[in-house]
Amino acid sequence: MLSSAVKSWFGRASPTAAAKPVAAPPAPAPEPQVQAPAPHTSPKTPPGTPWPSARLAVADRLWGEGFSFPGGEVEGLRLTRSLGLSPATSLLLVGGGGGGAACAVARAFGAWVAAHEKDTELVTAGKGLITRVELGRKVSMALWEPDQPAFEVRKYHHCVAFEPLAGQHVELVLDGLARTLKPAGQLVMTDLVAAAPLDPADRQVARWAKLERRDPGQLMPPAAVTRLLGRAHLDVRIAEDVSERHVELVVEGWRALVRDLVTHRPDPVTAAWLVAEAELWLLRTRLIRQGRLRLMRWQAISKARSV
Repeated sequence: MLSSAVKSWFGRASPTAAAKPVAAPPAPAPEPQVQAPAPHTSPKTPPGTPWPSARLAVADRLWGEGFSFPGGEVEGLRLTRSLGLSPATSLLLVGGGGGGAACAVARAFGAWVAAHEKDTELVTAGKGLITRVELGRKVSMALWEPDQPAFEVRKYHHCVAFEPLAGQHVELVLDGLARTLKPAGQLVMTDLVAAAPLDPADRQVARWAKLERRDPGQLMPPAAVTRLLGRAHLDVRIAEDVSERHVELVVEGWRALVRDLVTHRPDPVTAAWLVAEAELWLLRTRLIRQGRLRLMRWQAISKARSV
């Protein structure tokens, strides 16, 4: 059964723990290998279409409508609360899914939110959600190119970016995020890091990288990202390892979905995407638990001067 397969992967959670500083304790021993079952209907995605409707439906069931990250609305608001957003402030939101985070922030704080995604399908889904919840006056959704970030200079009071460094031009992205901030504006950013280089020939690493569309050779140590933020004229105040919380949120989301599968069985195409998505998150959490991947959160203040 589909639910049994997914449950066998996510049936155990690590003990609850607070977010750890960069100097994390030694990683636990690797878990026993679990062979992912092949979907009975392979997700067939045309080139350049990483987010078809069936995958969007799976993400909505996991994290909430319009979200693509563990924890959904609760986690999105937790990450933005420290910015002091209000109806008088503007926020650039990069990543995070199809409009869910942008709408949640606008509802909670009244801020003006400009959301940007790198995938056309997420932008389309986000525009649809914004229209349905009638937040078109407060929230916008647009496409951005990680290889050629073109955010307006000194446009926004603050910025939140969910894993924006997956492309080849990390310095360009960080510079673009920094330049879009008004003087004393704040950046909150999450992304994956690797303290030691990942071996692209490793089967787990190779499969994870393919599913997440990331080049394992591009992952940097956390200190290297912090240095690049400084070069972009950002004063880094927080560099926090949030890996343990991230894993807990992944497991919580999948456990809830497994319970829901008992009464709401997916069609074959959605089921295939569900298994593929489960494999992606299984590999991410396994590499984190092995200490080979970490998820970091940075908070920094723009050092730009008023003109």
